[in-house]
Amino acid sequence: MTTETAAKKDIQKLQRAIVDGLEDVKAQDIQVFNTEKLSPLFERVVVASGTSNRQTKALAASVRDAVRDAGFNKPRMEGEENGEWIIVDCGQAVVHIMQPAIRQYYHLEDLWGETPVRLKFGADKPTAQAVPRKEEIKSTSLKRSSAAKKGQTEAFPSRAQQQKAAAKSSGKAPAKKAAAAKTPARKTSKPVPKVVKVNAPKPAAKSAAAKKPAAKKAPAKKSTARKG
Repeated sequence: MTTETAAKKDIQKLQRAIVDGLEDVKAQDIQVFNTEKLSPLFERVVVASGTSNRQTKALAASVRDAVRDAGFNKPRMEGEENGEWIIVDCGQAVVHIMQPAIRQYYHLEDLWGETPVRLKFGADKPTAQAVPRKEEIKSTSLKRSSAAKKGQTEAFPSRAQQQKAAAKSSGKAPAKKAAAAKTPARKTSKPVPKVVKVNAPKPAAKSAAAKKPAAKKAPAKKSTARKG
């Protein structure tokens, strides 16, 4: 590793510590500028805002502690008595913590803002949830296993499905119910018998002789001739 590469890593580590210290106390409008070509005294200028004297002092103290915890020398601070504009000198980086009215009046962005540095705020900060403990992993695994068992019991609510699951675990095929095997009989409509009209045989015409009444026989006349 060359000296230039090591120096770049140191400055990146320093600016990361500064930004983390500002974010811990919720600084507003954090901006970082690369000043390598503008000044030989420092390589970064950081500008941030605090809404009150109390917050600016807390921001300066947070930056000081973060830089020292990162392995750098303890920074020097100026303007703590007033609190309107506090300068934290971190060696390779200078931090300006200002109240909004002072920052708008002096507008340091016009002086040092030729090369802004883009940062992912809060990306490199480790959180307590990032690395779970062994106890948490064990408890979550137990919860998941119990939830899985609960889901399995709820997955077979009917008696038929429970028998199917028991048969599958024993290796036997479940017997199908006779009622399930039967297919429902189709309803067939009864055929309506067709009415066939058969021409009834007409009664035979009565003969004219039959129609006419039989002529009455004339009574036999008694003979008037006397017997000898």
